[in-house]
Amino acid sequence: MTIRVLIVDDQMMVREGFSVLLGAQPDIEVIGEAVDGRQAVEKVAELRPDVVLMDIRMPELNGLEATREIVAADADAKVLVLTTFDLDEYVYQALRAGASGFLLKDASARQLADGVRIVADGEALLAPTVTKRLIQEFSRLGAPKAPTQERIGDLTERETEVLVLVAQGRSNSEIAARLVVAESTVKTHVSRILVKLGLRDRTQAAVFAYEAGLVTPGG
Repeated sequence: MTIRVLIVDDQMMVREGFSVLLGAQPDIEVIGEAVDGRQAVEKVAELRPDVVLMDIRMPELNGLEATREIVAADADAKVLVLTTFDLDEYVYQALRAGASGFLLKDASARQLADGVRIVADGEALLAPTVTKRLIQEFSRLGAPKAPTQERIGDLTERETEVLVLVAQGRSNSEIAARLVVAESTVKTHVSRILVKLGLRDRTQAAVFAYEAGLVTPGG
């Protein structure tokens, strides 16, 4: 099954470079490009891509606002944020806006293609540095949100354990190895967690875990 990708960046060289790299992959097709967030929102509605590669800093409508609008219009939309720095101040906000993951612009062709596949498959793409920044950000914000903490009670002990590991950026296979269970069992747990908490994907699950205080600095 071919993964249909929309590339959003205000720099033509960046768009063309990503298009060439992804176009060389047998399972990925670049179906369009957008030069700013406003055009991105329109193109997503028109083309219905599987994954949107989204730059953050753009004229007209930045990637953060565009991501928020795209996800609000289509809960199944998958946005992979592109940034120059792994500690970009907007990374945290983009994940809160509904982005499914984050990738550095200097990523290799393999990392770029793998990132698109991971997000298309419904997985979260959170680099360790991003996870660390999220934890630091929630730590700075102070006490966990009470409503979020209350919702943890809907989870079983094992589901809570899986949620913490998801928030730490671990893949299904890594979680399976850690808990000594089948990978299919982990997928089932993750699906139940998302349903019980009313979340759209693993990235939102990670943010939820931070807000609930399940993951803390050094935790």
